[in-house]
This record gives sequence, C-alpha cells and structure tokens, in this order.
Amino acid sequence: MIKVTLPDGSVREFSQGVTPMDVAKNISEGFARNVISANYNDTTIETSTPLTTDGTLTLYTWNDKEGKKAFWHSTSHVMAQTLEEMFPGIKLTLGPAIDNGFYYDVDFGDNKITDADFKKIEDRVLEISKEKHEFKMRAVTKAEALDKYKDNEYKTELISNLEDGTITFCDHATFTDLCRGGHIPNTGIIKAVKIMSIAGAYWRGDEKNKQLTRVYGTSFPKQKDLTDYLELLEEAKRRDHRKLGKELDLFHFSQRVGQGLPLWLPKGAALRDRLEQFLKKAQKKAGYEQVVTPHIGQKELYVTSGHYAKYGADSFQPITTPAEGEEFLLKPMNCPHHCEIYNSRPWSYKDLPKRYAEFGTVYRYEQSGELHGLTRVRGFTQDDAHIFCMPDQLDTEFKNVIDLVLYVFGSLGFENFTAQVSVRDLNNPDKYIGSVENWEKAENAIISAAKDKGLNYVIEAGEAAFYGPKLDFMVKDALGRSWQLGTIQVDYNLPERFELSYKGADDKLHRPVMIHRAPFGSMERFIAILLEHTAGNFPLWLMPEQAIILSLSEKYEKYAKKVLDLLEIHEIRALIDNRNETIGKKIREAEMQKMPFMLIVGEEEEKNGTISVRRNGQEGKGNITVTIEEFAKIVNEEINKTLKQF
Repeated sequence: MIKVTLPDGSVREFSQGVTPMDVAKNISEGFARNVISANYNDTTIETSTPLTTDGTLTLYTWNDKEGKKAFWHSTSHVMAQTLEEMFPGIKLTLGPAIDNGFYYDVDFGDNKITDADFKKIEDRVLEISKEKHEFKMRAVTKAEALDKYKDNEYKTELISNLEDGTITFCDHATFTDLCRGGHIPNTGIIKAVKIMSIAGAYWRGDEKNKQLTRVYGTSFPKQKDLTDYLELLEEAKRRDHRKLGKELDLFHFSQRVGQGLPLWLPKGAALRDRLEQFLKKAQKKAGYEQVVTPHIGQKELYVTSGHYAKYGADSFQPITTPAEGEEFLLKPMNCPHHCEIYNSRPWSYKDLPKRYAEFGTVYRYEQSGELHGLTRVRGFTQDDAHIFCMPDQLDTEFKNVIDLVLYVFGSLGFENFTAQVSVRDLNNPDKYIGSVENWEKAENAIISAAKDKGLNYVIEAGEAAFYGPKLDFMVKDALGRSWQLGTIQVDYNLPERFELSYKGADDKLHRPVMIHRAPFGSMERFIAILLEHTAGNFPLWLMPEQAIILSLSEKYEKYAKKVLDLLEIHEIRALIDNRNETIGKKIREAEMQKMPFMLIVGEEEEKNGTISVRRNGQEGKGNITVTIEEFAKIVNEEINKTLKQF
C-alpha cells in the first residue's frame, strides 16, 4: 500500500500502481470526469501514470492553470500531427503551451503555410480529436531517440543534450513526439480549436540560427469557450491602449527620438499630472517627504547597490566623461539615490521612520522585440518611495503602505485583485544577495502583514527581487486579464550595502530596514492598463476635460463662453466646441473623445440661464436641463462617490 496526500492535507491509502485518475474516481466520479492532468511530488505526470511511492498528489481540471497548460500542450501534439500530414517532409522542433494557447515551431522546408490553410488545419485537428486517442508516454534510450530523428537536426540537438534514461516519447494515434509529459487523458476532450497566426521565429531564439515558422493556436473543451475568447480578443483590440492613446491624443512614439521612449502630448501630460497630484496629496497626508534625484549616477553607485550586476550588461552602456576612468550610468533604479539621501546626515531612532518619495524616471535597455506601447518601454517614471525604519516599526509601516495601495486601487476602479507574496527560489540561492537570516525575517514580515490586513494572497517562490521579497498586487481588469500593479518590498540588504545607520536608545548604531513601494509601479504601464481597463472612460475626477460645451449655432457662442467661465469657478474642466458643424456631428465626435458630459446651449438655455446636459453613453436618454450650480453638484457628487477618502 502507498499513502497519497491530497491538497487539503487528507491522506488516503491505495494499492501500489494506482493512477491519479483512480484516485480522482475514489474522491468522486463527477470530479474524475473533469480531471485532465496531475502532479505528484512536484512532478507533472499523466492521469494514467502508476503511483508506486508515498507522495502528494494534485489533480487539475480545465479551471486550473496547470490543467490548461496540459490541455494546450496536448493540442499542440495534435496540430503537429496534422501539419505532418498536410505538409510532408516538414521538421518539427518545439511545441509548448503558452498563455492562452500554444505554438509549434516548424521548419517547413519547401512547403508554404498561409492563412488559407488555417481552416483545413482546424478541421483536421477536430477530426483526430473526435477519435479519442490516448496520450501514452514511454521511455526510450538515447540511441533509439537519435535514430528516430536522424533526419531532424533540431530534435537531434535537443536529444544530444539529454542524459540516457531521461528521454521519453509521447504517442497518440499514428503520431510520436519527443516530450517530457503533461498531457490530457485523450484527444476527445478537445472540442474547439483555432489557429491564430503564423510568425517567424529563430531556432532556440538565436538570430544566428535558421528562421522557422511559428504556428500559434488555441483550443477549448467547449465551442462556447472559444467563441467567448474570440469575442474577448475583439474587445481587447478595441481597448488597446496604443489605439486609444492615439485617438485621445495622449502620447506618441517617434523613431527619431528612439524606440521605447514615449512623448507625452498635452492631454496625456495633464492626465499624468493629475495622477501624480492625487498620489502626492495622499503621500503628504501619510508623512512622506518629496525628493528629487538626477537621471544619472556614477557607475560605482550601482555597483554598490547590486543593480549594475543585475542590469548592467543588458542595459544602456556607461557614459564616459573627459575625466579619465570616470563613468556614469543612466539611472536603472531610484533606490540607490535615496540611500545616499538618507546617508546625507546622521539619524537618531527618534527621527525614524523617514519616508522619501519621488516620481523618478529610470532607464533600462529592453530588447526591441520586447517593447510594447507603454507597457514595455526603455524610459519610465516610477512613483517610487523608500521608507527607512527601525525593525519594530516595520509591521506598522508595511501595513500603512498596504492601505495606501488599496486607496489608489479603489479610487481608480480596480476592485478585483489578489495579493502575491513573492519569495525566494530556495533552489537558486545565487540569484539573491544578503543573508538567509535577513531573507527569512523579510518574508515572514510580509506574510504576517498580509494576514493581518485580511488580504486574499498566494505565495509564489522565485518571484522576489534580487535584494528582497515583495508583496505584489495582481489586478484583474474589465476583460478579466491579470496585471501586476503596485508592489511593496522589504529590504535588509541595501541598508547593509550602503552602511546605513541610526543611533538607538542604547546610544549604539543600528541598521534600519528599508521598504520599497510603488502603488502605480510605473506611470507609463499604469496608464496603459488603466486605459484598457476603462476603455478610455476614466473616472470623472481624472479626465483631462470633464465637459464640452456645444452651442447650437454661433449666435450662442457668447453664452457658451459665460458657461465656461462659471464652470471654471466651480473647478470643472471644460472646453467649447464652436465649430460650424451640426450638433449631431459635434456630439458624435465628443463621444468618440470619451468626453463625460456634453453641455448643449441654445435659445432656451440662454434665456433661462441653464444648460442641457447629455451624459456620454446614454444615447440621448436621460438628458436633463439644469443650472450651472445644479450641474456642479452632479459632478462633485460623482467625484466624491469614486474618489475614496484616505
């Protein structure tokens, strides 16, 4: 008998050779019908793999991330089989699962695949799937594997780097592939498939190697799931921040300026400034002091901090000066500069905590292929702050930062999120600086604070920064996509590296603890995500213009100007559209510009000292005629409803 431990901690005994699917059926026949993948003792296995030793078993369904991974990887095998049938003589390489689907890199040789082939590939994949072929793993010797792929230099290269006794093939139907495992029970579970696109991809990502064709696809256990996913993609295209940013005149990229270096247009700059002022106001209330640091620093500064070792080789190269041996770097992080601000004078325990905040621009040389609108740039501004405190102040300070992050999210409509405690990868200690003792203290402090604040959190190994663990906030947007927004980090290491100190009540020098925090993360990325989350319909308090005044004819322009002046007195941001266009066209264009309110003025409004108010998105329904004072009250009530108190 063997003992199988389940995720809830319960232990069940089974005969040796029991399979994960047998265990699933033992739990519930209904549950077993949904199980598609398994993990035993931290190793991905098939649901048909015999279990021969005691261990911990996790069973996955389609609703689990690992279940989807097995589903999509299995579909990549079926697609590969189809490609071999349709394009004889091709050479397969790798076909992993990725977010929202899978791909397979293929050397098509003299064959050519086009968009016109997609439907035929999809149909054949579904034909094969309906035959309910089982995925079966088998071990092979290195010699057998090399012989199988003697005409495929890509697979041969992969096999040559493997040890004899660790090589496995996966068989289904008439198809065999070199594979480590992790499949669904049979092809019949695949009910819907879509070939998404084709693209060029260098073998093993090296541009010195041959360019292959990457075939992207996705699949689902129900046709409705695929339909919903494709509709979601269409909505994502409509919400793409690059498209909206252009339509709303927020930002621009110029090849002359350089890739990944955004130019903020007047409306975008106003949006950024409003976000900055919003956070600065909250920070001032929370006891932060604003600082400013330069865009460059001596190389030695970043060597001391460890950032040069982390970013130096892959970032902008050092700037040399006329002085021999003098080198500067574009700032990759603000924290070393803030450490030096702290070091500018001696501190007593009575002075702590010190909270320094800065909207500091940093630079990292991201590869051109990884740049993407505002979400991946080479120059970005962090809403950075660093708190220097005594160890016994850490818990309170960390929780106060959590409160600040939650205030930011609440005021901007990000209500659906989970917290991720990002800790070390214990199997790769060389990735991190500092002592094990300090890491353990920092990790425990974050977990304790997350528990006390009642956060819904998970612990993710290997996601920590190189100098300390962190609490990341994973926010779901309006389309259900998850983004990492806002981070808080505990750092015992930089205070050591910069020899930071304060004099304690015992009259001895002690080392402070450092908290890094950025509720927005970076202004660029945050605005991109906010754009897509709101589809450009920002909260009213954040909009560059909150209303547009539309006169029915030029006869009422004078009254429109009077309305504008009165709105300014009430601190409502507005502008006038006095073009010689029809009112219908003015309304349509104002709606396209995401203008929250359209204020229409004509003869009746001028006579009565009122405005006709049309709310964006109401399509003419619910229009009201009110005085300026009544409209101001409407605006302020909506702002107060969305802008949380801190």
